[in-house]
Amino acid sequence: MDTSLILQNVLTPPVLFFFLGVISVVVRSDLEIPAPLPKLFSLYLLLAIGFKGGLELQASGFGGQVIPTVGGAILMSLIIPIICFAILRLKLNVFNSAAIAAAYGSISAVTFITAESFLENQNIPFDGFMVAALALMESPAIIVGLLLVKFAGPKKRQNVKRMRWRDIIHEAMLNGSVYLLLGSLLIGFLTAAHNPGGVAKMQPFTGKLFYGAECFFLLDMGIVAAQRLPGLKKAGSFLIGFAVAMPLLNACLGVLVARALDLSPGNALLFVVLCASASYLAVPAAMRMTVPEARASYYISTTLGLTFPFNIIFGIPIYMGLVNKLIPGATY
Repeated sequence: MDTSLILQNVLTPPVLFFFLGVISVVVRSDLEIPAPLPKLFSLYLLLAIGFKGGLELQASGFGGQVIPTVGGAILMSLIIPIICFAILRLKLNVFNSAAIAAAYGSISAVTFITAESFLENQNIPFDGFMVAALALMESPAIIVGLLLVKFAGPKKRQNVKRMRWRDIIHEAMLNGSVYLLLGSLLIGFLTAAHNPGGVAKMQPFTGKLFYGAECFFLLDMGIVAAQRLPGLKKAGSFLIGFAVAMPLLNACLGVLVARALDLSPGNALLFVVLCASASYLAVPAAMRMTVPEARASYYISTTLGLTFPFNIIFGIPIYMGLVNKLIPGATY
């Protein structure tokens, strides 16, 4: 593995701000982000990602590889949680297993954005419609996670009302983060088709401001991750190993699907990153509300404290190597 590629991934402002937040906890700095701001910036990032995805989807249309790729991404977001759940049940209860599995079946938008930057630095082309796959992989994983609790959990859950099918679909599709992401995708799609002037007016908001907001958000996420990382001690080495090994397994599955879909190297890497990353936005919000029995320290610390930095530092170059080896015609 070329160490220069690792440095290119690490030495970017968003990732460095993440580690700045982690270090602030380690050295016991009094740095803290006022509670309303992280929520505001997370909503902004979702809005911007969804809107830009809608623009790209309008530009590419629904022909060619768009529908098969998006369908493959949704399929993976349904399969991966089940695989994760089966592995996690070896050591954890149903609630923790389902919550963590849902997180790993979903995606990390920031990891996806970092992978795009990696491709741009390496002059490897990719298509904008991949953002549509990003937007549509949140809800299926949440639904699977909640269904796993419903069917694998105890018949009577203390202090929790019996969840009906309508409740499951409502929480997955109308959770604030998922609703905003999908809604912004639709708005971007419609705006690009019928109001080009509106696209230009949105550009400063969804374009130039995005990078700074991402840095601010990751600074807070670094603080949160470091504060909750000690919670992994209760789960032991099993959960720590899972947080590193599972992205690699999911990446292997993802590159096989990307090969079957005949994706280009750039699109294949983004597809693999979607499969290998894990959510620390929409899924934790949904799990906190619907599965309070699960320990938030488990699914936040594993995804944000371990899987995210692993993917940023080592994962993306490794996944590109997998793409080069397993997809015919890939060059790097």
